[in-house]
Amino acid sequence: MSRPDLARLAVTCLRLLPPERAHRATIWLLRQGLAAPARGPDDAILATRVFGLDFPNPIGLAAGFDKDAEVADAMLALGFGFVEIGTVTPEPQPGNERPRLFRLAEDRALINRLGFNSAGLAATVRHLAARRGGRGVVGANIGKNKESHDAAADYRRGVAALAAHADYLAINVSSPNTPGLRALQGRDSLDALIGAVQRARAEAGAARPPILLKIAPDLAPEDCRDIAQVALSRSLDGFIVGNTTLSRPATLKSRHRGEAGGLSGPPLMALSTRILAEMYRLSEGRIPIVGVGGIASGADAYAKIRAGASLVQLYTALVYAGPGLIARIKSELAGLLRRDGFRAVAEAVGADHR
Repeated sequence: MSRPDLARLAVTCLRLLPPERAHRATIWLLRQGLAAPARGPDDAILATRVFGLDFPNPIGLAAGFDKDAEVADAMLALGFGFVEIGTVTPEPQPGNERPRLFRLAEDRALINRLGFNSAGLAATVRHLAARRGGRGVVGANIGKNKESHDAAADYRRGVAALAAHADYLAINVSSPNTPGLRALQGRDSLDALIGAVQRARAEAGAARPPILLKIAPDLAPEDCRDIAQVALSRSLDGFIVGNTTLSRPATLKSRHRGEAGGLSGPPLMALSTRILAEMYRLSEGRIPIVGVGGIASGADAYAKIRAGASLVQLYTALVYAGPGLIARIKSELAGLLRRDGFRAVAEAVGADHR
């Protein structure tokens, strides 16, 4: 049996398990080195430079898969251009009660209400330090503990601990599963938080990784405007647009469509891309954007890039398509770039606005 056939069989078998057990089994398999690495170097047209970092391709693994930085190098070896670990909270916490992760198979989507289940900063730092010298871009997504009464202090702790170990830091204020978290996207709260995080980075010493803000796809127009203005005034390094959505499109077919939590996968594609395009416009293309939400093909990735994304991320599609999806998306994206006369990813960024 060929390796692609084995990979497809593994994906089929994992889907017979409950979602969280399947996820832990996947992490275990990756830790054992059982995943087949990608073949050969990436197409040169996919190489790009963003936030002062070099990426062999713009396709990243979104936060939520490798919460505790256990398999970052294994995922890079599968062909991702970069990996984002987390969300990491300062102290360990179990997250919400189970069941809290649901497959919407007919929609190739997921609903989760995990609630920042995390092994905490100490464990994550150990895992990242163990890959010291490891190649590839690895970012760290930072959150607050559920019971914390000082969100800014939690984010400062995350920055102080992870600045020396991550290539960029993502400040997550957009998960729908931690009470009060999305309120941090308000203008005054956000301005104070970004300032606190930037000061913590400066105090961390020589390491000055870019700071990105991960925002929700459910924002009202005035919220988008306020966030863009704060980001410009604070010289923020980048956005990640967006997180999961609380909305439920009428087209959903799966029996779990009514579960509470954040929806991810193809039903999120149109909404997240619209907000991405709006943030690109409001920030005048001056703040690089990572586009995430609903990507399942090269065409999806290309749509995000043309809407204003310099990089893209995915996760949910892997649950249904397996690791072979990564090479397929890269091949399709390279073909679309050449079809439209672009010589590099950067040339296509924001093309729909021109």
